Amino acid sequence: MTWRDQQIPLGRANTSVLPFGMGRSYGDSCLNDGNTLLATAGLDRLIKFDASSGRLKAEAGISFDAILQFAVPRGWFLPVTPGTRFITLGGAIANDVHGKNHHRAGTFGHHVIRFELRRSDGSRLICSPDENPEWFRATIGGLGLTGLIVWAEVQLKPVVNSFVDTETIRYGDLDEFFALSTESEAKYEYVVAWVDSLEKHRIGRGHFIRGNHNQETSLTALEAPKHSKLTVPFELPVSLLNRHTLKLFNTAYYRSKPASRTLAKVPLEPFFYPLDAIGKWNRIYGRGGLIQWQGLIPLQHSNVAREILSLAARSGSGSFLTVMKVMGDQPSAGLLSFSGRGITIALDFPYSQCVMDVLSRMDEIVAEIGGRLYPAKDSRMSGAHFRRFYPQWQELLPYVDSRFGSSFWRRVTAQ
Repeated sequence: MTWRDQQIPLGRANTSVLPFGMGRSYGDSCLNDGNTLLATAGLDRLIKFDASSGRLKAEAGISFDAILQFAVPRGWFLPVTPGTRFITLGGAIANDVHGKNHHRAGTFGHHVIRFELRRSDGSRLICSPDENPEWFRATIGGLGLTGLIVWAEVQLKPVVNSFVDTETIRYGDLDEFFALSTESEAKYEYVVAWVDSLEKHRIGRGHFIRGNHNQETSLTALEAPKHSKLTVPFELPVSLLNRHTLKLFNTAYYRSKPASRTLAKVPLEPFFYPLDAIGKWNRIYGRGGLIQWQGLIPLQHSNVAREILSLAARSGSGSFLTVMKVMGDQPSAGLLSFSGRGITIALDFPYSQCVMDVLSRMDEIVAEIGGRLYPAKDSRMSGAHFRRFYPQWQELLPYVDSRFGSSFWRRVTAQ
């Protein structure tokens, strides 16, 4: 159901509701099994934009793609963006998303100016760092549990054109990755690495990618990312991704870049949203589907990254897409924000019981060193682990709307 000004539809008695945007969370934080989802697709209007300051006010169901289509031709870009533009503004706040520039810009919540929160009792709260600040902090990263974000005002960032000056470096192991990360943090706004997760001897080898927005005023093109015409037409009966195919792909991809550093002027879309180039790409994982694990390893335990990648290499199928970066030390924008100084590793696997067993071991390793997993990407962490990863979770309880809930929240608070 979609709605704008009427009361929140609460569904049947003894059931809960949950705002639902575009469903791009890889876990169950956007699901509410057996209960009601509030489709926010109809809340998609731009409300106000200040072309001189870059302040944008829009309804929470608007997508990042729609914001980019509007803002980029006018010389503005998202301050923080994850690897897909097919998420909503409200979802970005609820999951406090992060991107390749975390070491500089923090999470998306750091760039939210204010928003309106509607509660199931009919009350409305304007939330900002100065007005209802406790609700502001609870809702950012609050997984949609504090109420419905109706609209939000955010600060965009200026861009001169639609290109990113990038440098891609083929590196040999984790030691080189850490050296490149240290070298890059002060000079590059965007930093990320693709990792060959099946390499057992040179652990962590891959491509290190860093970039800055191009500043050439002679390049007048200000074009928003284009929509893909390619799509995986149907769900495959079995996954094409297995240890043999991934080993061939990873080796070929690793060697596709020269040993020397490669400079390029790259459009916004392939730099920020490479997976958006193929519609319904998740179908290549077959009927068993995709499971992602994303953890944060405190920087003082950086050696644990080697152990995590070694476990991934020994898993049954291996990770199709493995990305890694060093995150910054900005204070968390929200109570449950996935943030903090450390190394984040994201691993994508075709589902199997062998993979589930490996991921359980990874969970325990991260818990032992004071790390955490990302709730927006999770569908399987135990409640005991969640409470260790987020010991402040009980601080959120006074702000959780009594009629709101999710499959994720029931799972991690009931175990």
